[in-house]
Amino acid sequence: MQELEEEGLSFQSFDHIYESYDRFDDVYDAIASTLIEEAATKDIFYAVPGHPFVAEKTVQLLQERAEASEVEMNVLGGASFLDQMYTALGIDPIEGCQIVDGTALYANELQIRHHLIIVQVYDALIASEVKLSLMEKLPDDYLVAIVTAAGSANETIQYVQLFELDRYTELNNLTAIYVPPIKEDTLLYRDFSFLRSVIAKLRGPDGCPWDKKQTHESLKRYLLEETYEVLEAIDEKDDDHLTDELGDVLLQVLLHAQIGEDDGFFSIEDVIEALTTKMIRRHPHVFGDVTVADESEVLENWKEIKASEKTTSNKEQAS
Repeated sequence: MQELEEEGLSFQSFDHIYESYDRFDDVYDAIASTLIEEAATKDIFYAVPGHPFVAEKTVQLLQERAEASEVEMNVLGGASFLDQMYTALGIDPIEGCQIVDGTALYANELQIRHHLIIVQVYDALIASEVKLSLMEKLPDDYLVAIVTAAGSANETIQYVQLFELDRYTELNNLTAIYVPPIKEDTLLYRDFSFLRSVIAKLRGPDGCPWDKKQTHESLKRYLLEETYEVLEAIDEKDDDHLTDELGDVLLQVLLHAQIGEDDGFFSIEDVIEALTTKMIRRHPHVFGDVTVADESEVLENWKEIKASEKTTSNKEQAS
């Protein structure tokens, strides 16, 4: 910035906006609004560190608002900090790489079999939230890297065990967390897609003779038996037993889905889609604009929607 000033260029920073709000979303909104307002009367140049489309929420907001405001917007590329991350860590993103925002991290969206880079981890509070999300997928002692100022003279890379992540004090706006991809199958036992691959292997060419010969009809009695065992675990109020028995019911679902896929009729994705669609359709008071007073109205709506579905289905079959 000093060099720009020495070249005779004047500029205005947005430090005062960062200091005026408690939430980053409000900061980004205020910056974007200011820029659109200024651009309506004159040409302006907005500079950001790195590449404009990498971890720059304000640029995304400007894209959305520029057209609506009839403001012409041109974006010039720049060197991304991600290039420096790849170099510092010695990784090739073509192997599979996911970049996510630490301020909006959801465990169910993480791809732990890929390189994972978590940006915006600028303080201990965010590091703590990131740690808890990762612990849903990874062992507490899994090694992760804290990378600060990648590619600069002040670059640091510190490997710590996951449970120690929020104890590291040198966190700032140049800090990102790198999570190496899972290589050991035993660490994937909590992963649904890995479980699905296990079931597929059991029914594959080199799988289990018993699993390979099963059909929807032959599995009927097992689904019934496992359901009764779930009821027994519930009556016993034994959570460990219940966990085990629910797994056995899930096994039956996955076996039926794998048979459907092997026969070319349906897959587990079709099962999930049908269930998701049904749950959203039958809960308009949660996913729509319907208002209910109590549980009885919920049940009444459920019955009406179900009856309507049945009528529609019968008409489609008749046609």
